[in-house]
Amino acid sequence: MAKTCKSQEEIANDAIKNALKALRKRHLLEEAAHRPAFEALSRPIASQGSEWKEKAESLQLELQQCYKAQSRLSEQLVVEVAESRALKASVQVKETAIAEMQKELTEVREERSQLKSDLEQKIKALELVMSENSELKAQLEQMTTKANKAEAENKMLIDRWMLEKMKDAERLNEANALYEDMVQRLKASGLEQLARQQVDGIVRRSEEGAEFFLESNIPSTCKYRLNAHEGGCAAILFEYNSSRLITGGQDRSVKVWDTNTGTVSSNLHGCLGSVLDLTITHDNRSVIAASSSNNLYVWDLNSGRVRHTLTGHTEKVCAVDVSKVSSRHVVSAAYDRTIKVWDLMKGYCTNTIIFHSNCNALSFSMDGQTIFSGHVDGNLRLWDIQTGKLLSEVAAHSLAVTSISLSRNGNVVLTSGRDNLHNLFDVRSLEVCGTLRASGNRVASNWSRSCISPDDNHVAAGSADGSVYIWSISKGDIVSTLKEHSSSVLCCRWSGMGKPLASADKNGTVCVWT
Repeated sequence: MAKTCKSQEEIANDAIKNALKALRKRHLLEEAAHRPAFEALSRPIASQGSEWKEKAESLQLELQQCYKAQSRLSEQLVVEVAESRALKASVQVKETAIAEMQKELTEVREERSQLKSDLEQKIKALELVMSENSELKAQLEQMTTKANKAEAENKMLIDRWMLEKMKDAERLNEANALYEDMVQRLKASGLEQLARQQVDGIVRRSEEGAEFFLESNIPSTCKYRLNAHEGGCAAILFEYNSSRLITGGQDRSVKVWDTNTGTVSSNLHGCLGSVLDLTITHDNRSVIAASSSNNLYVWDLNSGRVRHTLTGHTEKVCAVDVSKVSSRHVVSAAYDRTIKVWDLMKGYCTNTIIFHSNCNALSFSMDGQTIFSGHVDGNLRLWDIQTGKLLSEVAAHSLAVTSISLSRNGNVVLTSGRDNLHNLFDVRSLEVCGTLRASGNRVASNWSRSCISPDDNHVAAGSADGSVYIWSISKGDIVSTLKEHSSSVLCCRWSGMGKPLASADKNGTVCVWT
């Protein structure tokens, strides 16, 4: 191995020596070739030495300037190389950004394609919905046409029905005439009996249309606390010559209660709105309810069926009363600023009174020819039901009238108002003959009903604090305050038999007091 390496070194040395020899030989040959020219050139060198020296210095100066220029160029080259590298890095960054943007562009294109596909699907769905809508419109037009046709047929049937009713009314004219004659006779006999009614605190009448009452007692205890209605009870009344109580409430029901046992005797269904007021005919055959459904409902008390639905009001009906002479005529008031007179035998309205102030309460007078009305403007008005003429008017309260109650003998009318006063008016002159008030008594609503006892000696009224206040009419003082209700008391009614007294509140609770 060492011999091999040595031989290679020797070979290399020999090669170098040969190369040096070749170079010397070449140098000698070139020197020999250039000698004549060198000798020829060296002759004028002496004479031209100073000139060449100047040129050499000039060239030396130019060389220095070239070096300086080269240095500047080198510096520029370095700067440009650095800028080139920076630009190259920037280009790379931009290329990366371009690649990312191209990727995003691809994604956006794909998303656009998907959205386009979704839009096409939505357009197809919209076209389908529009087609279905067109079909539904066509069906609606057909149904509208059928409905118009049915309405026309219904109107024709109603016209025919009204014509038949008018024919029936004509056939009943003779019977009505006989009935009116009987009413006049009964009224005359009734006036005769009223003239001699008070005997030892007891009034008795004949068995036919029997009506009797004992001297009213002042209640002190709650005999029954009835959960009568859901949402509130605004209307209660007693049957004539009976202790049975009838209540109407916000739950659209009318119930008949036995106050001796505190149980429900019957339910009257069919009312489509809240019951705001109740009245009953003097023969105890029919109960009439004023409703927030803009209608009045007339039930047969024995069968529990609706005899009539009296329509004509355009707003809620808040007050109703029946004639004290006959069971035929009914008067109602609604928040459409009208008072309507109804004929129960014919089943429709016979007269309409229009007035600018809404009426909250109504009551027939004893003769059955006039009615008292209490209005939102605080006035008490007297009307002729036949002509609809306003006979008299008096400012009863500074705020709305909420209740009107006529005394048993018909000589005094009691009004209650939102000014928390209870005024007694002489029917003949419409002058105030008494005012009842209490510091804690506050009228709870526009339809809070107060009442006069059957012996015309006391007044009962509910209050917003849940109390029932009882005044003596002759003394004008409070004789009792009944506390059992947990919410505002809306109405009070005394049984015509002298006891019990009933009261109802906003929670639908009815208390029977003895």
